[in-house]
Amino acid sequence: MEHNLYENPLLTRYASAEMSEVFSDQNKILLWRKLWIALAESEKELGLEITDEQIADLKKYKNDINWEIAQEREKIVRHDVMAQVYAYGEQAKSAKPIIHLGATSCYVTDNAEIIMIHKALEITKKKLITLIDKLSKFALKYKDLVTLGFTHFQAAQPTTVGKRATLWLQELVLDCQYLDFLIENIKLRGVKGTTGTQASFMSLFNGDNEKVNQLEQLVLKKLGYKSAYGVTGQTYTRKFDYSVLSTLSMIAQSAYKFANDLRLLQHLKELEEPFEQGQIGSSAMAYKRNPMRSERMCALSRFVISLPVNASITSSTQWFERTLDDSANKRIVIPQAFLAIDGILNLYLNISENIVVYENVIKKHLDAELPFMATEEILMECVKNGGDRQELHEKIRQHSQMSAMEVKQKGKDNDLLQRIANDPAFKCEKDNLKTLTDAKRFSGRASHQVTEFYNNEIKPLIDRNKHYLGAVSKVEV
Repeated sequence: MEHNLYENPLLTRYASAEMSEVFSDQNKILLWRKLWIALAESEKELGLEITDEQIADLKKYKNDINWEIAQEREKIVRHDVMAQVYAYGEQAKSAKPIIHLGATSCYVTDNAEIIMIHKALEITKKKLITLIDKLSKFALKYKDLVTLGFTHFQAAQPTTVGKRATLWLQELVLDCQYLDFLIENIKLRGVKGTTGTQASFMSLFNGDNEKVNQLEQLVLKKLGYKSAYGVTGQTYTRKFDYSVLSTLSMIAQSAYKFANDLRLLQHLKELEEPFEQGQIGSSAMAYKRNPMRSERMCALSRFVISLPVNASITSSTQWFERTLDDSANKRIVIPQAFLAIDGILNLYLNISENIVVYENVIKKHLDAELPFMATEEILMECVKNGGDRQELHEKIRQHSQMSAMEVKQKGKDNDLLQRIANDPAFKCEKDNLKTLTDAKRFSGRASHQVTEFYNNEIKPLIDRNKHYLGAVSKVEV
């Protein structure tokens, strides 16, 4: 590693090698050569004077990229595609005259970019499905564990730890639906020529409209795709890039919410992300157990969430059939968005497999608030036993304020139930009070909702996508 040059941390610290390889120069140029071979084969099949020897020559060197020749040529011509055409021709000498025949640069650049995006979306989906599977197991495991609910980060009606996890899952299910839509509707740019009119191919085939149509279909089939955009300028519509980045942004939003919630819960000491034996939380405070993984998820998510604005500007400022102010931008934005989302999902997977749950702390926090929440139940029970509602309501108000003062000003435990039990105005047995303040009475259908959500939405989703299961997360640092 060169320590005197900037290294992209997405590559060195966060993303997987699998995702990085998708956007590597090696993969890109291999795709270009695959596209050139598909074009030459299709043109030959439709009657152009291209020989078997030329096709064989192209295939012979399809995986043998002569980098130095291409790099030296690009310094002269200032054009990466033409530099690669030249380098390929220096190897496949017999095919040199017919490489890139009739094509424009975007034939290789745009089609290859869409193929790379497609592969990256598949990697993302594999991790997303695996994550949904793992997080759903956590939800089922803790579906009955009652915990204090929060609105505005103030104590509210109880829920369960598993039910809260389904809120995280619901976000991921929506993300998966949008991801599926993108994958299922991928189209290549196709074989459209310089301004999208296919004029160069019409010239090659002597104005034979049908053969030009067949050419595109043959190339698509060789590349494993069913369709291309019906019309393009020189490039595929940059609105596709906006759709991609918007979908990645949605995944990042879901990850951010989960990680933010976990950071707050770790502060409360109810849930905790994994903390390894040799891990250091703070350089100064040795006792610290900072939520490093969750914080990193939020940091990377913030980056991804910001990117759709960039893509919308690029899409909206494309002049007529083509302008080149998108090219340098796309080289940065698209790969880094996927590298970042890959890093985010790696962290999310790692955490979801190893969330630590502190049940006694959860119970302590619940017990501190439940007496206030149970007052309506107690009031109704005592009225049924002959008490005066208005009188009892006032006494509960007074006892509640006194108990709250003890908690807030003196740091004592909530003694509201003891106060009510000792007040002769309340005709309610202590055992009955205990039943009335059972936390499960206040969590509604939370446990059932977890089971129903899993059976109705999560399990069918996982069953449809079993072949995506098995993604492995690796947190490098």
